[in-house]
Amino acid sequence: MSTNELQLARQEISRIDQEMAALFAERMCAVERVAAYKREHGLPVFDVERERRLLVEGAERVEDVTLREYYSLFQQDVMDVAKLYQRRLLSGLRVAYSGIEGAFAHIAARRFYPDAQLVSFPDFRSAYEAVCSGDCDAAVLPMENSFAGEVGQVTDLLFSGPLFINGSVDLAVTHDLLGVPGSRLEDITEVISHPQALSQCQGFLSSRDFQETPFENTALAAEFVAAAGKKNMAAIASGESAELYGLEVLARGINESSNNTTRFVVLSRSEDRNIAMTHGAHFVLMFTVRNEAGSLARALNILGAHGFNMRALRSRPMKELLWQYYFYVEAEGNVRGYEGRCMLEEMAVCCDRLKVAGSFLVQG
Repeated sequence: MSTNELQLARQEISRIDQEMAALFAERMCAVERVAAYKREHGLPVFDVERERRLLVEGAERVEDVTLREYYSLFQQDVMDVAKLYQRRLLSGLRVAYSGIEGAFAHIAARRFYPDAQLVSFPDFRSAYEAVCSGDCDAAVLPMENSFAGEVGQVTDLLFSGPLFINGSVDLAVTHDLLGVPGSRLEDITEVISHPQALSQCQGFLSSRDFQETPFENTALAAEFVAAAGKKNMAAIASGESAELYGLEVLARGINESSNNTTRFVVLSRSEDRNIAMTHGAHFVLMFTVRNEAGSLARALNILGAHGFNMRALRSRPMKELLWQYYFYVEAEGNVRGYEGRCMLEEMAVCCDRLKVAGSFLVQG
């Protein structure tokens, strides 16, 4: 096959994909009507017998025996997507967060989605991957704290994974020291919490001879202390956690900074480009530069030359490559407008990898 033939084949695939996208949207409109009927008649989303029959009938539409096998896989994927969409229509949004009820991520998720079904996951990765797989429609995860800095694991997931930022909220964080009923501050010898919370309360902790024990989540730490029932053990968590798990507040507002704020972001499978075009929008750009002198400076100069005001620049190590780094940039402006498109085209010349990770409006 010649290069020209390859190009023609790819153009043909693009044309077919465009037609399939229109047919997909048409099919999902029909799925909406099916969901409405199921809601009215109390029917389940999944009809095992009908799905089995459709798979058999669908395979017979393809004459080529080898292609028939792959068409069955394709049809199964389409039906799985239709079931996920019906579930969303019938049951509402499913939003993933890391931790349990009472965690700051739970509070942030409820602020974003007051009517959604919030789904708890034990860690950032599992919450992120729940959206990738379609089990959840969005995830609310912390990106950075005004005192302790970035949440590196979430930044790494954003760089390596397929999800986009489509929203942001800054949540004021007040940490309290929580103990079991009847305990006193003088009784405490061990304090457990998430590493970020321990870091944010170092002034308070270092002034006392506490054993510090990292835990997966602040609310999980509160739940653990309540279950352990030990008067010498306390958790750093929110006041909401004290109420939820029957703990007493031994010390209020123990975080060092009174302006302690965590930025949470909404992550979803598709980018909402309307946000990028809204006045005051910020965007996140992640990239690697070529191993050449001045590559990073050239990339940043291109960003500034097109009028984008950079608000943050950070580097993170690439886990798969020793002593190699990627860069995280937050800037103001419409990355999907004319200047943004020109900027991305020019940056692609000096960047090996370049990803627009999404846009958001800064909200309190």
